[in-house]
Amino acid sequence: MKLVLYLFRLFLPLFIGSMITFSFILEMVDLMMNIWKYIFNFVPPRVVGTIMLNFLPKTFTWAVPLSVLFASCFMLSSLYSKNELTALFASGISLIRWSMPLIVFAALLSLALFAFQDKVVVKTSLKYDELKTKALRQQKNQSNDNIVIISEDGKKIYKAEYYDDEKRRIHKLFVVDRNENNELSSIIYAPIASWLEDDGHWKTDGGVEYVYEDGNIKSGSVNSASELELVEPPETFRNNTISVETATVAESKVYIKRLQKAGLPFSEALSQYYNKFSFPFVVLIVAFLSIGISGKSQRNVFVISLTLSLGMAVLFYITQMITMLMAKFGALPPLVGAWAPVVIFIGISVVLLKYTHT
Repeated sequence: MKLVLYLFRLFLPLFIGSMITFSFILEMVDLMMNIWKYIFNFVPPRVVGTIMLNFLPKTFTWAVPLSVLFASCFMLSSLYSKNELTALFASGISLIRWSMPLIVFAALLSLALFAFQDKVVVKTSLKYDELKTKALRQQKNQSNDNIVIISEDGKKIYKAEYYDDEKRRIHKLFVVDRNENNELSSIIYAPIASWLEDDGHWKTDGGVEYVYEDGNIKSGSVNSASELELVEPPETFRNNTISVETATVAESKVYIKRLQKAGLPFSEALSQYYNKFSFPFVVLIVAFLSIGISGKSQRNVFVISLTLSLGMAVLFYITQMITMLMAKFGALPPLVGAWAPVVIFIGISVVLLKYTHT
């Protein structure tokens, strides 16, 4: 127990100090990138401070892996240089056994980071984007074009050239109906369909319905809401593209189901969804790497350990980027694209620990 307390007495001040330093640097980088925009738009300092405050939780998610890496390397290299670990190994305690509390701490921190991202970072990031957009007088347009929506398990398909969100109007709308055998039943064409807010339904003028029966095509005019057979609300036609990275787990699941329902590509979104679970384990990976690599050199222990650990961490991010791209384009299943780098580098870390000189 004394060794555990000693380990954390050395590690925690370094970790907390690194967190504060890295978060401050990231905040300053974001401020410097936007300061001229704030000045040009006469954004009050109070508003800038609120924007920075909402950006702070996001900096924590980036700072945690860096802080664990730096604190672990500095602590272990310091103990190696003072021969304290040599004395520990001589007493029969292995590096793995002595470092196990740190590995457990990193694993718990990974789980905490996942919960923190899902419960806090998503909300503050959205607030950050909202405040920044408003302060810089930027507008988000939810109008959409080239729309294809599959509804009712493929029995109904909507295709539209353009949706004007401001006027809540659909241009050049086709409604394709299919029967139980997925055979063409009818097609409705409406040059313009307008949403009636008070009545809560769509209305069109000059719509035409083509009904296919027994090899014959019959046509008729369509004007009323019931004849239009458009039951989807305006929100369905909006440009609702979101980044799964900036959505909660629950919101991401709903968004992916909507993509699947609409028959749109969802591999990228699904791989990002799985990545929400796998990414926090980078904390565990950097802890493994720093422990396994430390002590590989007897000279300049800290510099070499930190350099090698950073190199391995960068290699992890590159591998993750490659596998995520492969998952996006269908070369890998989304689950494999998100988790393969984690499994590979945890395996490498375990091997490094096994052959660490003690």
